Amino acid sequence: MNIKAICLSAFALSILGSVAFAGGLDEPSNMQPFYADAGMKTMKSDREFKAAWNAMSKDKRNAMKKECNDAAMSKPYAEFCVKVHQLGGNS
Repeated sequence: MNIKAICLSAFALSILGSVAFAGGLDEPSNMQPFYADAGMKTMKSDREFKAAWNAMSKDKRNAMKKECNDAAMSKPYAEFCVKVHQLGGNS
């Protein structure tokens, strides 16, 4: 096998693998309901956050809880994860 084919295969696998690593916290459509602005810089009030959280499917909530419990994954979403933990997401 030549080097070009090996490099192309490695590149293709890395592209496919990166999609698998993207989690619920990385999906703007999952995160938008929790922010008051389009730039997703300002969190909604606790009451609005809880309403958005309860409106999500249980599967999405569980995936987000799991990611918030992972120190490396939750670091960029610290403010969000604090609110998830307040809602009982640290179990």
